[in-house]
Amino acid sequence: MPPPIRPDHQDDDRLERSRRIDWLDVDGIVGSSCMVVGAGALGNEVVKDLVLSGVRRITLVDMDSVVRSNLNRCIFFREEDALRGRMKAEVVAEKAEELDPSCHITPLVGKVQEIGQEEIKRHKLIFGCLDNISARLHVNAHAFFHRIPYVDGATQGTTGKVQVVLPPDGPCLQCAMNRSHLRIMEKRFSCTGNDMTFFEPKMAAEITTTSVVAATEVREGLKILSGRTDRCIRNVWYYDGLANRSDVLEVDLDPGCSVHMR
Repeated sequence: MPPPIRPDHQDDDRLERSRRIDWLDVDGIVGSSCMVVGAGALGNEVVKDLVLSGVRRITLVDMDSVVRSNLNRCIFFREEDALRGRMKAEVVAEKAEELDPSCHITPLVGKVQEIGQEEIKRHKLIFGCLDNISARLHVNAHAFFHRIPYVDGATQGTTGKVQVVLPPDGPCLQCAMNRSHLRIMEKRFSCTGNDMTFFEPKMAAEITTTSVVAATEVREGLKILSGRTDRCIRNVWYYDGLANRSDVLEVDLDPGCSVHMR
């Protein structure tokens, strides 16, 4: 005789509330493998949201170590991590697995440009949480080549943006580049200042903006993993926290874009 059904039996499933959202393919999300490039403020929030949403396999790429100025906007970093100069990817992987012991996060310490093609193409979805244009374009080009959707996020102070790239159709990140982007493409913007060959003032960062942009990235990713690309951002979504508004700006596919020509 089967045991009686308890009134609270549904609470045993940690994803039960997510299953109540009819368009979410929870089983597909659980079975997916995602790559997150960047383990700073955005990367902390994106990994947290992915794990809590049910993603079980994540590869996390970052080359930097934790410093004390990271602590006001990075949920997984602690004072001890900064004192020891621990690598960001390793810390996030360790702490995020505590949120759900059934998930597995693989930290890759180094530049994303050093990651092999076989590692990149085994993922179903890539999230960009980067702080420089050159690395963004690198991830964009390789994701597009392997026909992997790419969700890119960026913040500066109380403003931020998200762009969803869905190959082979629609504009990619490079299509949205302008001359000012190209002039600074080779510059290295880093939270820590490591590997810098020029002086550049630190960029402003604010945790509520980071949270909003990261949440938007992950929500778009969940749409993709659930087969709902028809509801994804098709252009560039801009967020202005000070004005309490967001806008979608149209981006045309650049017929001369080298990424689309490959």
